[in-house]
Amino acid sequence: SKILDSMIERSTIGDGCMVKKSKLHNCMVGLRSLINEGCDLQDALIMGADYYEKEQECSLLPGCTPIGIGAGTVIRKAIIDKNARIGMDCVIDNKDNIADLNAEDKGYIIRDGIIVVIKDAVIPAGSIIPGPQEVAAAAATAGKK
Repeated sequence: SKILDSMIERSTIGDGCMVKKSKLHNCMVGLRSLINEGCDLQDALIMGADYYEKEQECSLLPGCTPIGIGAGTVIRKAIIDKNARIGMDCVIDNKDNIADLNAEDKGYIIRDGIIVVIKDAVIPAGSIIPGPQEVAAAAATAGKK
């Protein structure tokens, strides 16, 4: 693994990872994970990738979000499954304490308050998880109980 100019505390990093100028606190980082510059991860499990992706492979996909975590992304209390593609400047944080939510069509679910980005999901750059619609829907559902 290569760790460049990063602050890592109470975390474990698997083999073949690249962590660039990021902060990790209480994280488990799996094989072949790519964490780009300016990321802030806390209480997260990053499953990693099944393979290294070449730049040419990524360019064949529309929008070309590479496998791994894009620059400037913030992740709190989450599990990122294998081969997930998270764009730049995303926020994955259950600030509203939603207990359960099914948003598989958007690439994630929430179970027991923990966000799970599903395997092979593509989260576009600038995404906020959970989104405002999901927060409103969860609040409406909670109000009916």
